[in-house]
Amino acid sequence: QVQLVESGGGLVQAGGSLRLSCAASGTIASINTMGWYRQAPGRQRELVADITSTGTISYADSVKGRFAISRDNGKKTVYLQMNSLKPEDTAVYYCNADLYTTTYSRGNYWGRGTQVSVSS
Repeated sequence: QVQLVESGGGLVQAGGSLRLSCAASGTIASINTMGWYRQAPGRQRELVADITSTGTISYADSVKGRFAISRDNGKKTVYLQMNSLKPEDTAVYYCNADLYTTTYSRGNYWGRGTQVSVSS
C-alpha cells in the first residue's frame, strides 16, 4: 500500500506565501517523478510543477518565478513553496508520484488534496 499525504494548505491574503508538503509512505521501492497539480472549481486538474528523481524541474507558466518545488529523497517528501500568491491560485492542490513498489510494479499515485485559498 502506498499513501501520499499533503499538508500546508490554508487561507492567505494575496501577496502572501504558503508551503505545501507531501510525504509518501508504504511499500515504496523508488520514486521517479513527484509533482503538484491543482484543480479549481469548474476547471480541469492542471500541472503546477514536478521534479524528477535527478532534480529536473518543470513549472506551469502561470507559476514561474513565484513557486518553487523541491524534494527530499531520503524523506520521500516533495515541497511546494508558493510566494506572491494570487486569487487565481485558489484551488485544491494534489500531490502526485510516479513510483515503483517493493513488488516492482510501477504506478501513479495521488494524495487526497489540500485546499489553498487566496483572498484579494
